[in-house]
Amino acid sequence: MHTVLTRGNSILAYSLSVLACLTFCCFLSTVFLDYRTTAVINTNKVIVKNVPDYSSSREVRDLGHLTFDLHTDLTNLFNWNVKQLFLYLTAEYKTPENELNQVVLWDKIILRGENAVLDFSNMHTKYYFWDDGNGLKGHQNVTLTLSWNIIPNAGLLPRIFAIGQYSFKFPQTYTMSPV
Repeated sequence: MHTVLTRGNSILAYSLSVLACLTFCCFLSTVFLDYRTTAVINTNKVIVKNVPDYSSSREVRDLGHLTFDLHTDLTNLFNWNVKQLFLYLTAEYKTPENELNQVVLWDKIILRGENAVLDFSNMHTKYYFWDDGNGLKGHQNVTLTLSWNIIPNAGLLPRIFAIGQYSFKFPQTYTMSPV
């Protein structure tokens, strides 16, 4: 005859195996869904300043400032396996010093049940657009891309890019006036 502990261990092990199998089946039900959607991004005001960066070495560096429009509908991304979305707007560009520069300018968390239709006009960036040198003035190809991570109940944490990006250029001269 088996003891109570042996029986309890068997029931617990079997229950955990069934739960793991069910969690994997739940993961399989949403892993192949397409979580991409279109986003319309536009810039309104783009300036570049040459100011000291007091956060690090006090060297004079380029600081970009822009306002942007963002329009997208993310409601179709939510299903039973999506807890929240972590959105972020990045700027990508090349300089002679660095082959790839990526700067996060703005981010937002959208929980399930919240309004997932983004209709922002003339938004300021949430974070500073610092360059690690003087590579922003007159730059001809800076690309804004909206991306998001899906935080699931069970499964992978994918990084997804929106369909649609926007390229702009910085002015040839520095702005001296306050933003």
